[in-house]
Amino acid sequence: MHDTKLLQLIEEDILPAQQLLELLQAESIALHGRDMPLLEDILARKQSLIVLLDQHGRLRSELLASLNLPPDRSGAQALASQSHLGNQILAQLDVLAQLMNDCQAVNENNGRSIQLQQMTTSNQMRILMGGESPSLYDNRGSTSPLSKPRTLSQA
Repeated sequence: MHDTKLLQLIEEDILPAQQLLELLQAESIALHGRDMPLLEDILARKQSLIVLLDQHGRLRSELLASLNLPPDRSGAQALASQSHLGNQILAQLDVLAQLMNDCQAVNENNGRSIQLQQMTTSNQMRILMGGESPSLYDNRGSTSPLSKPRTLSQA
């Protein structure tokens, strides 16, 4: 009975995990295109999928804990070893784990893209606002004095 419930919970997470991966891949494209309306839509859809996956993960952990098994992969493997559905449980668990690993990799790439865009925007704003001027040498060989910050209208 518990093995059937565990298998059902794992299988119910595969489709949302696939959808999350697709959203993360679409987010990557939207980030490069700086498509803010699309990014907002993706964020809302991502959040609902993450909440669903988190709830199912908790249910799986609670199910395993109720059987005095560790609430992780080793607990699922222990339950699978005692079940006629063991091979199915492990196969579906592998599919789900691979999807989650793929989601994590794409999410990390998206995070790096966001950081790069933030640094670029910050650098552009510093230039526009007249922040640090480049260290240039004048005709005497000394560095030029820093210019005073300017308002955006003077840039």
